[in-house]
Amino acid sequence: MRKWLVGGLGLLLLCCGGGVAAIVWFLARPPLDEHVDFNRALKVPPLAPSTVDAQGRRVFELRAQAGESDLGHGATRTWGYNGAYLGPTLRAKRGEPVVVNVRNTLPEPTTVHWHGMHLPAKVDGGPHHPIPAGGAFQAAWTVDQPAATLWYHPHPSETTEKQVYRGLAGMFIVDDDEPAQAALPHDYGVDDLPVMVQDKDFSGDQLSMSGRFGSDIGVLGDQILVNGTPGPYVDVHSELVRLRLLNASTARIYSFRLGDGRPFALVGTDGGLLDRPYMTDHVRLSVGERAEIVVALKPGERVTLRSGPSLGSDLGSKLQGGRDSFDILQLRAAASLTPATLPETLVDTPRLDPAQAAQTRSFTFQGRQINDRKMDMGRVDAVVVKDTVEVWNVRNGHDTPHSFHIHDVQFQVLAVDGKAPPPELSGWKDTLFLAEGETYRIIARFADYADPATAYMFHCHVLKHEDEGMMGQFVVVERGQQPQLAHA
Repeated sequence: MRKWLVGGLGLLLLCCGGGVAAIVWFLARPPLDEHVDFNRALKVPPLAPSTVDAQGRRVFELRAQAGESDLGHGATRTWGYNGAYLGPTLRAKRGEPVVVNVRNTLPEPTTVHWHGMHLPAKVDGGPHHPIPAGGAFQAAWTVDQPAATLWYHPHPSETTEKQVYRGLAGMFIVDDDEPAQAALPHDYGVDDLPVMVQDKDFSGDQLSMSGRFGSDIGVLGDQILVNGTPGPYVDVHSELVRLRLLNASTARIYSFRLGDGRPFALVGTDGGLLDRPYMTDHVRLSVGERAEIVVALKPGERVTLRSGPSLGSDLGSKLQGGRDSFDILQLRAAASLTPATLPETLVDTPRLDPAQAAQTRSFTFQGRQINDRKMDMGRVDAVVVKDTVEVWNVRNGHDTPHSFHIHDVQFQVLAVDGKAPPPELSGWKDTLFLAEGETYRIIARFADYADPATAYMFHCHVLKHEDEGMMGQFVVVERGQQPQLAHA
């Protein structure tokens, strides 16, 4: 069939010229299968410095700024926090009050959203509170959630894709006193590594957002950066290394695996550790999702982390980059390794009971709409009562991949198309790949913070979709309280 199609289009090429030539070339070419020379040491984002103020709060300073970076193509214009590209890793402990002072030195408004963090709506960093060019914003809250790999990035109205693509992103690691944290590799930058994966497209020495022919999800680049490093390797000196994987791309979906097919341990997802390690040979991450994996190494070996095909084998998957493969990162084990053992159990996750749900809601993602509506910052799509549990049925209603993200809360997956979720979806989540035509039943508790005048967001985290209106919003109110925004 493929030979017939290519042959027929080839005949059209002779008749119709260059326009058809591009179609023929795209359909005939194989998916990307990128291999690189691992010739640059992996950059590890520094831990952000902080001070403790008179109120006992840990204070961080962030500055959004423009600069130039070497991303493998010379001097490329980029944006970053406290530097030219990406940002430092913020780190705080459960129970600790924190303050982040944000200054915007960019030529346009921005925000900083604390992706995965449980915090008041007024400091969540959504599009309702833009920081103007030259302006500043202070976010203050108390960290109150299990240890997890979170991240921060812009969330302004209609320009999130561009700002993240230029480099505005960073990790936020939450720690706690669970014994499992000490049992796992936990020496930051040594055996506990942030791995922020992004794909980029270049025009000459500058970033391009031209996208891919036929793609409906935004930019799909042919070069991979890890922490801003092209072709990265890292030297490992322990038998076990923990990789905190973050899909920080704007559109691409990854299926991470090791080059020789060996299994690894999935130990955590978006909102924290699993009950026990899950041995697998791949983990798929849509935009914004995180996974903590532990890889076992032998002395002297070199192991490649790759991304293989992440979607199906049809033409639509090809258009969305789902059949592409990439080298991501090379792990280089030293000749002598420090012994390490993977614990058999990690944490005891409390399970939310759907029988206790105060509300059940359904949301269908289709086109650029949720339930046939585009985003309206003056409209509330759900009013949630504080300290109640809700069940949401979230469905992808068409054939374009989406990535569901909800602000403020972590949720648990109850079912996927009516079936029990796989082990990789057994932990706390805040972002979820929505496969074509499937329905995901999730449950969450909306605790602690009520604000009838300020909304949280839920949306597709494919950033082009988000910018084009695939968002909704909810407010959390006290029992009997009414929202101060219009309610649909």
